[in-house]
Amino acid sequence: MALTAQSSIGDWLADPTGGELVRGLLAQSGADPDSLAPVLGLPLQQLVVLSQGAMPQSVVDDLVRAANGGEMPDAPAATGWSERVTPGRFDGKTVIVTGAASGIGKATASRIAREGGRIIACDIAAEKLDALVAELPAADIVAVAGDLTQQDAIDRVIAAAGQRIDGLANVAGINDDFSPAGETPDAVWDRVIAINLTAPFKLIRAVLPAMEAAGHGAILNVASEAALRGNASGNAYTASKHGIVGVTKSAAFMYGPKGIRVNAVAPGGVATGIPMPPNMSEEGSARLAPFQQTIPTIATAEHLAASITFLLSDDAVNINGAILASDGGWSVQ
Repeated sequence: MALTAQSSIGDWLADPTGGELVRGLLAQSGADPDSLAPVLGLPLQQLVVLSQGAMPQSVVDDLVRAANGGEMPDAPAATGWSERVTPGRFDGKTVIVTGAASGIGKATASRIAREGGRIIACDIAAEKLDALVAELPAADIVAVAGDLTQQDAIDRVIAAAGQRIDGLANVAGINDDFSPAGETPDAVWDRVIAINLTAPFKLIRAVLPAMEAAGHGAILNVASEAALRGNASGNAYTASKHGIVGVTKSAAFMYGPKGIRVNAVAPGGVATGIPMPPNMSEEGSARLAPFQQTIPTIATAEHLAASITFLLSDDAVNINGAILASDGGWSVQ
């Protein structure tokens, strides 16, 4: 069978020709083939995202041609899991999605829109939001660019949504520098907490009046494997994600009797290409490295969108206050 960009990384490495090509590519960048262990089930194409901009699409295309005698074969039918849109699942519903310009937020906004929902897509990256709208011309997507750590941006999001708000997906977030508490700078702490915890809380507070008036609503917060353990990230990020679990559980308890469900998804490793900040802590990185290497698998943004949209949909009618570990089983190790 011909190797394509949709063939798994594992299949490439197992193939005599493909394996030599991939190992040669890794050698050029000084990378160890063992570093691909968590992503063996992902398509080769996903390396473009995982590289965080270091690997252009042309590199993957060149690999495919080299593995097939200079030809670009047609991609075979997808194997394994593939996204299956449920038509009409969000018909008539308005859902706010933050971080909608890329990664998990974009995949979530796209899926809800394709399932009939009206999306209020929020992100600080205005051009990427415009690209999302252009990619789905038939969808009902309202782009609101802004920094959600600022109240005026939250006010504009709520104004764009209007009187009816059926769902909120708090996806936007940033990494920290892996620093332990003793060396976490104020600037890192303040920024991570502001984006990962304070902004989602303020958006929840802002959407609750409309949901209370309607007598229903669904709120989904993206936590992290770092919300379930202490060895997945640095001090600030871990604190912010533990905090969002607390916000989730408190709001679920307080507003469940009013028909409002509040849940969280805790992703493990996800191939989103979110850049790491500069000046990573050497001490923290060294301490975390052995534990991060135990990640069983890396998910795609679409995998996480499947979990998120389920909890936002009416299919999750009896689920409130749950923290769903969508991590490939990392949390049970």
